[in-house]
Amino acid sequence: MLNPEETRHADLRSGASPWQSGLARPPGEALAADLRCDVVIVGGGITGAMLAEHLSARELRVVVVDRERPGFGSTVASTAMLQWEIDRPLRELTLLYGFERAADIYRRSFKAVEGLRELIIRLDLPCAFFPRDTVYLAAGDVGPPELRDEWALRERAGLPGTLLGHDLLLSRFGFDRAAAIVSPGSGEADPLSLCHALLAKAAQRGAQLIRDEATAFDGTGGSAMVELASGHVIAADHLVLATGYVMPDCVRSDLHRVASSWALATLPQPPQALWPGRALVWEASEDYVYCRTTSDGRIVIGGEDEDNDDPDLRERLGPEKTQALLGKLSALLPGAQATVGHAWSGAFGQTGDGLPLIGRVPGQPRMLAAYGYGGNGITFSYLASRLIGALIGGTEAPWFSHFAIDRPNPGPP
Repeated sequence: MLNPEETRHADLRSGASPWQSGLARPPGEALAADLRCDVVIVGGGITGAMLAEHLSARELRVVVVDRERPGFGSTVASTAMLQWEIDRPLRELTLLYGFERAADIYRRSFKAVEGLRELIIRLDLPCAFFPRDTVYLAAGDVGPPELRDEWALRERAGLPGTLLGHDLLLSRFGFDRAAAIVSPGSGEADPLSLCHALLAKAAQRGAQLIRDEATAFDGTGGSAMVELASGHVIAADHLVLATGYVMPDCVRSDLHRVASSWALATLPQPPQALWPGRALVWEASEDYVYCRTTSDGRIVIGGEDEDNDDPDLRERLGPEKTQALLGKLSALLPGAQATVGHAWSGAFGQTGDGLPLIGRVPGQPRMLAAYGYGGNGITFSYLASRLIGALIGGTEAPWFSHFAIDRPNPGPP
């Protein structure tokens, strides 16, 4: 058995986000005896919820184990910008992996958001979901020539989007930047409500939610095993680790690191302070800020990332980061009221190539995992649920290697 004690990280976030619990989550239960199931999922956040819904729909017996209230770890700290554009621009990913592979990755991210949107509509999940365009703004060293190159590669890959120059960008959105790529196909949601709605749907199909701590797990034997703090053991055909940014020692990758990010939500804004279409907005610079709106008219803005996962330092930096974000909000949207309704921070996992780590855990035949989402948490959670679901069902596909946990580090582009 592998002991995940080294991975304990109770301070995944601080502060309070504006998200609501929405649909009541299914209550966790305590085990009275050892248990056998088809799939045991460790982690009840958005990735675990996506997996539980997807696998229970396939009539598998699913058990979700979480030591916390489901969704109240990293999920509630998400800004829930459901983008198909990833942290690595297509032009940089092309330098790393070649155009065909990079384009395939981008198209699969696009399809992931499309699939998530269809799932939310089909299941009528109450999560304040709205389809949104994205506005990818020139910033830092990325100006009109670089955005033009990016747009041309996206067109070649069959991805939608329009390149806007300064005057058209200013007249259509009010952003005083040199250029931007405006693309359809993304969305926004309340991540906590989405997580709880997915878990509730899984519970309706018989999935169990166990409130306990996984103290050890093993995917090497004839069955996967999870030992709980209560002393009970869950045996399963497959074990899936969906513990957010808490990566156990058995999941190793030279690409992965944990960083910190800060965000705030303003008080509700007057309608004239919000930009047309309420698109998701983000900058093309390496250290970018990003913003969206909420259904009650708040502006959510985040960024100011630091390559540090010390929760005490993250909390001490909170007031300074909040003021920095307010300044950037005023610079981007001079007509907005730079007020603070909520301010929070959280840890997030990222990778050197901007792609998640999804798939089988090397050396653990019955263990699968999903980590390293970067700025595309919920988009990659959906993709992870489908990829892992396929592996559990015995299906292999060449594109799974794009996200393999043990893929080599390609180095800088």
